[in-house]
Amino acid sequence: MRVALKEVKQKTCKACGSKFRPSLSTQKACSVKCALDLAPANQDKARKAIAQRERREIKVRKEKLKGRADYAKEAQAAINRYVRLRDAHLGCISCDKPASWQGQWHCSHFRSVGAAPHLRFNLWNMNKSCSACNNFLSGNIMAYRPALIEKIGQDKVDWLECSNGIERHDIPYLKRVKAIFVRKARRIEKRLEETMSWIAV
Repeated sequence: MRVALKEVKQKTCKACGSKFRPSLSTQKACSVKCALDLAPANQDKARKAIAQRERREIKVRKEKLKGRADYAKEAQAAINRYVRLRDAHLGCISCDKPASWQGQWHCSHFRSVGAAPHLRFNLWNMNKSCSACNNFLSGNIMAYRPALIEKIGQDKVDWLECSNGIERHDIPYLKRVKAIFVRKARRIEKRLEETMSWIAV
């Protein structure tokens, strides 16, 4: 019994555009000349693909090398950024610098991370502060406290001052904190951009 050979489907040459019947299913050019013409473009694609794969591999290797302290640092940076954006319309919590002040703004903890690590990511405990108060006056707590009472209320400040706990945030928790506050910060930035574009119109 004779088996009929399947006819090879025509392809369009990627280099010159003419129709041809390939001898291999992966063949993209009708001739050696056209294949050579395609080579630089294919090399660029290959280089980009290799570079992309290398970047992914480096990222995975870096993730494996990271410890809890690295994840805590990333989570803290994400939540700090969110707090600065949340309080963008407010001045310094600890002094009379207005929101229009052109210096560097920080996220200041009412109870420090060293004294109350369990409150490290508590949003009542975190407020926008100028770099002078946060860096050089250790948060300027004498002025911080009455302003915080005005902002969140006496009950919440009392709770912060009396709260004692031992909490060692694990890596999955720190990853969640980072992811949540990166998203929240982006949402605020988007709203601010929309407001500014509306004002510009």
